[in-house]
This record gives sequence, structure tokens and C-alpha cells, in this order.
Amino acid sequence: MVEVLFLAFALSMDAFAVSVGIGVKNISFNRLLAVKAGVYFGLFQGFMPLFGYLASIGLGSFIESVDHWIAFVLLILIGGKMIYESFGEKVEEEFTAFTNKVLLLLAIATSIDALAAGFTLGLLGLNPFVSMVLIGIITFVLSYAGVFLGTKGGSFLEEKAEVLGGMVLMGIGVKILLEHILCS
Repeated sequence: MVEVLFLAFALSMDAFAVSVGIGVKNISFNRLLAVKAGVYFGLFQGFMPLFGYLASIGLGSFIESVDHWIAFVLLILIGGKMIYESFGEKVEEEFTAFTNKVLLLLAIATSIDALAAGFTLGLLGLNPFVSMVLIGIITFVLSYAGVFLGTKGGSFLEEKAEVLGGMVLMGIGVKILLEHILCS
């Protein structure tokens, strides 16, 4: 259960960082925008790992002997990408209005990593449906909070959130690899 919470927290950091950026672009807190950001990000972050998990089941017998290496590489790459992107330009800076279409595009863009991370759910021994719900709820809460904090001048949180999320994902990848090597 602790692993799914760490995974949920780490995966939600992209959405949190984008939500902070959305909040920064607004002078005052917009509760409806915060709820919409939470719903879009929460749904996509929640469902994408399930799709990744289902795809891994289909490939299960083909990759069983190297699945721990695949999970390690995926999580290291995803975590490294999050850390690298934390130092670059923010995607939400390109938008002036956060319409439903823009929020949908941002939700898809931030959840691609969650799709890849879904491949690791089976290796971690996590129930994919419980994971999906927890990831969605945690992402909703953090996205809502991100919009709120962004309106209060929290732009410095964007970079730190992505770095922390990336480090946690990389740590989970190392854990999977070490457990497999040490238990073999």
C-alpha cells in the first residue's frame, strides 16, 4: 500500500506543477478552474496506469525474464525526464486561457508518464484498480491545491515538485531491480 502511495505521489507531481503554473497565471483563486484541473488531471493520471498495466499483461509471457529491467529502465527514464523538464520552459506558459480543450491537452500531456509507469504495477504487486483510484484521488487533490498555491505566488514550487517526483520514480525503479537481483 505504501508503494502505491509513493507511486501516486510521484506521478501526480507533473500535474501539480502544471496546476501551480495555471494558478500563477490567474490573479485570484478560481475554484471552478481548480476543480476542473483536478478532475482532468485526476482522471487521466488514474486511468493511464491501468492501460499500461493491461498492456503489460498482454506482453507478460514475452517479457517475464526481463520485466524487472524494463520497469527499472522505464522508471529511471520517466524520473530523469521529469527532473530534466523541471529546468525547462513550462508548457502552461504557452496558454492564456484554460478552456476545457486546453485542460484536456494538458491532462493528456502530463499523463503519458503514468501510462508507462502502469507497466510496473504488476511487478510491485499492486492491485491495478486500487492503484488507479488512489492515483486519481491524490492527483485531484494535488492539482486543486496546485492551482490554489499558484495564485498565492507559489511558482517556485513547480520545479521542486517535478524534481521530487522524478527522484521518487527513480527510487522505485532501483527498488524493483534490487529486489529482483537480491531475491534471485
